[in-house]
Amino acid sequence: MQDDSLQAVVVGAGTMGTTLAKLMAAHNVQVTVVDTNPQVLDASRLSIGTHAAAIRFTTDLQSAGAPDFVIESVTENVAVKRKVVAQIEASVADTTVIMTNTSGIPIDDIGSAMRLPQRFVGTHFFNPADIVPAVEVVPGSHTEAAVVEEACRWLKRLGKRPAVLNTCVPGFVANRIQHAVMRECLSLLEKGVVEAEALDDIVQYSIGIRMALNGPLCQRDLNGLDTHLNIARYLYPDLEARQEPAALLEEYVAQGRLGAKAGQGFYRWSDESRTQHQARERENLQRIIEIAAQHSRRDEP
Repeated sequence: MQDDSLQAVVVGAGTMGTTLAKLMAAHNVQVTVVDTNPQVLDASRLSIGTHAAAIRFTTDLQSAGAPDFVIESVTENVAVKRKVVAQIEASVADTTVIMTNTSGIPIDDIGSAMRLPQRFVGTHFFNPADIVPAVEVVPGSHTEAAVVEEACRWLKRLGKRPAVLNTCVPGFVANRIQHAVMRECLSLLEKGVVEAEALDDIVQYSIGIRMALNGPLCQRDLNGLDTHLNIARYLYPDLEARQEPAALLEEYVAQGRLGAKAGQGFYRWSDESRTQHQARERENLQRIIEIAAQHSRRDEP
């Protein structure tokens, strides 16, 4: 049974902060959402829907009470995060665990000015945070092991699958892998090897399907490491290894082709098509996660 006495604060009412609050409310956590912008808070409340009645929204961090946990989920900017974390530390008890929901900024960079950095830990949730199970748990160089353990216990209470990194590296694990894949994808597009739609079909309906059932290392075991090694020997020299972002990506961003939010990226989007796609994605993500979880349970001894 969930401990409904657990209290948490989410600082930042953007997309991630909103879904984090929704997740906590659904698991009977007493949660307060803090944002300096009242309009952002109103939008968050509307987006959360029925669970919003159980959530407190405020612009005043000082009024957030005595939480067990605080999650900083503001914009992905180290200076902004550092400032917000300092404000959080000045507002809570010394026993409160402070988390940063960063996608890959080194934890020590964010917590560099903290008085008690040993109670600070990275928790990288994936969007949408109320659905995707994995959370990268990233200790800084000062983070105490007990804090990592406490964070993992709390995450499991929320139905998450915490995955602890031994070492904090820029981008953590997921974004390093994602950017390595995208570097090769953009290179293939630039070279005219394949069109965008065909590339998406190849990835989605081959390795994408398998990745929902097996991680990359498990899949290599099933395929055979000798086979992987033989392919790696001839393929690695031909893979993209550039150290700068692809010219195609730079060009698209310069043109304002920022993706669905701007109406065009690799594809064209309308407000209606984006909304419909995101709604289908949420529904289908839940189905895929259920299948993946069932698959994993069958493999357990």
